[in-house]
Amino acid sequence: MKNGKGIKVIIVLVVVIALVVIGGLKIKNVYDGFMDEYKGTESASGTDVTIEIPEGASSKKVAAILHDAGLIKYEYAFVLRVKESEYRGRIQPGTFTLNTGMSTLEMIEELCYVEPVKEVVDTLTIPEGYSIDQIAAKCEEQDICSSEEFLNEVKNGNHQIPFSTGDMNTDGAKYDLQGYLFPATYDIYEDTTAASLIDTMLEKFRSVYTSEYSAKAADLGYTDYQILIMASIVEREAKIDSERPIIAGVIYNRLKIDMMLQMCPTVLYPLTDGMYDKSEVTYDDLEIESPYNTYKNTGLPVGPICNPGQASIEAVLYPDENDYLYYHTSDAGDGSHIFSSTYDEHINTQ
Repeated sequence: MKNGKGIKVIIVLVVVIALVVIGGLKIKNVYDGFMDEYKGTESASGTDVTIEIPEGASSKKVAAILHDAGLIKYEYAFVLRVKESEYRGRIQPGTFTLNTGMSTLEMIEELCYVEPVKEVVDTLTIPEGYSIDQIAAKCEEQDICSSEEFLNEVKNGNHQIPFSTGDMNTDGAKYDLQGYLFPATYDIYEDTTAASLIDTMLEKFRSVYTSEYSAKAADLGYTDYQILIMASIVEREAKIDSERPIIAGVIYNRLKIDMMLQMCPTVLYPLTDGMYDKSEVTYDDLEIESPYNTYKNTGLPVGPICNPGQASIEAVLYPDENDYLYYHTSDAGDGSHIFSSTYDEHINTQ
């Protein structure tokens, strides 16, 4: 009896082991088949099958259609391949003739829309500190569009401003988009228009001015728009990168004590209609009536006076902590400034 029981146990163990081995082989075969279909790039001979892809079909729905038509075995392999490829979201509706011998990749390429690569015909470089009027003039100079077309699109086009102006009264601002058209080099294509170029510039701004910047602005007690206004002044004032945070510090210091900013670029902007084609400001110029003129109005101007670059934006967000209230151009000839804490020091260093 004992020997009989032992034999039965051995038989059961052998059967169990066999089932495990067979099951393991099946699992391996399934895995291998799945991976072959997922990675599939090689085609073989097969049979043509016509399928219909409805409008708005998801990759999961398409995989089911392909499976039912006998074109694929593992639906999730197809879904995963589409999801992790450049073809994600590009499946087209319509009638397609596929072949059972096609690889997964070949089927995807047949079913998906691939945006043609556009040829770059020119590039447009917008320097830091350019105003919208200067950008418009450069667009006309390079035959991208006329200055009038660009300015009309700025004023009347349907473009989403990256953030609100907060509590600022912008009624007197020349352009709502001033400050947001980020200075950079842009590729120009055959079908580039004033509208598409402006949207690209705004998108570039959004990629640079992050939520971290907004949080820092709030910590400083200013709106994003106010940060942009100050950055535009710093951009037109600073010629040396190391001085940007120092000039930003001067702006903050003056604002804290309700002292007029008295920054010359805020006069040049309305005086030259945004072209900055005049380098020096006369005493008569200081009398120009404009909501941008910080010699006539306290606080910040009504809006940005140019489109600042990232260095000037960061200078305002992370200003130098100093007690300077005054500065003037030095005699070094490199655009540097001499900074002073008192008016007497300011006068004596001139």
